[in-house]
Amino acid sequence: MTNRFIVADANKCIGCKTCELACVASHVKDNNMTFSNFHPRLKVIKGMSVTIPVVCRQCDNAPCANACPTNAIIRKANSIQVIQERCIGCKTCAIACPFGAMTVVTQQTEYNQQNDNDSYQTQAIKCDLCIDNPTGPACVNACPTNTLSIVEPRNIEKLIQEKQKRTALDEMNIFIQL
Repeated sequence: MTNRFIVADANKCIGCKTCELACVASHVKDNNMTFSNFHPRLKVIKGMSVTIPVVCRQCDNAPCANACPTNAIIRKANSIQVIQERCIGCKTCAIACPFGAMTVVTQQTEYNQQNDNDSYQTQAIKCDLCIDNPTGPACVNACPTNTLSIVEPRNIEKLIQEKQKRTALDEMNIFIQL
């Protein structure tokens, strides 16, 4: 089964990081966004000639899941999800991810934040496609330039066929011009 995933169009991205803000806002508890819990599950990367968000590709073979020693990364609802209760923060998934889309964060635990103790927990986070949000991924919905879009499995074959047709016609035009 093919997973759905988010793609970004580098020609549209202006590097505003609205997607990062929307991501964090959709994952913080009680709308309590602070510097210490600002951990977007996608990262806008700015290069010399391109700016584009890097986001989990929801790989069918999921190298991150295959590398996880505690089975904390699973396939659920046509996506790859991290079960935080199982994650031990070993960073193996981050090393295995070919796209650099896994982030390992260290946060104060909820219980100890309330009691001012210095207890921390390290966990892996990644794009979860905002699985609990009925309107879909927050980053896609918030992007002011429509840079991000979600690709459904049923559309992948259609996209491939369109590219094949374009390629064949382009090659045919080159041959005719010769």
